[in-house]
Amino acid sequence: MILPVVERFQSNTGVRIYRIPAEAFPNFIAYCYVLLEAGPPTLIDTGSGFGSSSDHVLAGIRAIRSEFGEPLDVKDIRRILISHGHIDHFGGLSFMVEQTGAQVGIHEIDRRVLTAYEERVIIATKDLRVYLERAGVAPERLDKLLEMYGFAKKHVKSVPVDLNLNEDEPLDGLRFVHTPGHCPGQVCIHIGDVLITADHILARTSPHQAPESITHYTGLGHYLEALRKVERIQGIRVALGGHEEPMTNLYERIDAIRASHNRKLDRVLDAIRAHDGPSTISDISKHMYPERHGYDVLLALEEVGAHVEYLYQHGHLCIANLDEVEREPNPALLYGISPV
Repeated sequence: MILPVVERFQSNTGVRIYRIPAEAFPNFIAYCYVLLEAGPPTLIDTGSGFGSSSDHVLAGIRAIRSEFGEPLDVKDIRRILISHGHIDHFGGLSFMVEQTGAQVGIHEIDRRVLTAYEERVIIATKDLRVYLERAGVAPERLDKLLEMYGFAKKHVKSVPVDLNLNEDEPLDGLRFVHTPGHCPGQVCIHIGDVLITADHILARTSPHQAPESITHYTGLGHYLEALRKVERIQGIRVALGGHEEPMTNLYERIDAIRASHNRKLDRVLDAIRAHDGPSTISDISKHMYPERHGYDVLLALEEVGAHVEYLYQHGHLCIANLDEVEREPNPALLYGISPV
């Protein structure tokens, strides 16, 4: 595919910010960022390490020199900050550490995703299996979903971490805003009038949600609370996401994302009513997203589950098969609409 060009931004604090595109997965672009004049040359995120992703990151760093005249070489990168522990943002980390010898930083809640990656995959896969069983996914379909889940994770290995990105500890003028929900240790990076939002806020897409029953610090409740936290930051001129276009309308975009989730919550309730009786998450997902195939089926099940979980937490849904839940090891949960 033809990649977007490297772009330059500058904060009102004098930090030069270069946005580098990389094809994280086929036809799926992730953005990494190089910061200059914010302490030592710093790379934010590293692409997936899958396919040509790492080559794209290296080419982007070279373009900063050739196209913008910055006296920068790959080995000048002394610090790599990972915005959150999703593979399209850190899968290329071990390669980039080998190229640069840079220190690595991430929020402490996502730290073990980097330092004990193999452990994290095993635990996450087990938790996902339990969730899919409770969601009512048929056993033969469940195994296929778990196989797809693990496929893209096999090329990654653990990497030591040197720095924790903490909210109350600025680093060379960078302020880290913990924004869990899409990912437990997600941080937005505040640089004067620029905010690197990673995957917390994107220009066109409402970032994917998964239920907290799979992983702590995910879930729609955490996400909406983190949106409010970002909304309270004043004076953001441009927001730069981990995907899609830069945003000059951050606060309007927050309102739009919030409205999108409210519509999804209503659609969940409508799907249960249309089912004419208590429904599993799998039932609701098939109703809301009937045309999803392959890995998108898993994403739909997680997205629906996050919204079902939120409605249940806030008293709008109830469990309709409590006797079975009490009697059986891990049956599918049937959700009904709570009496008014």
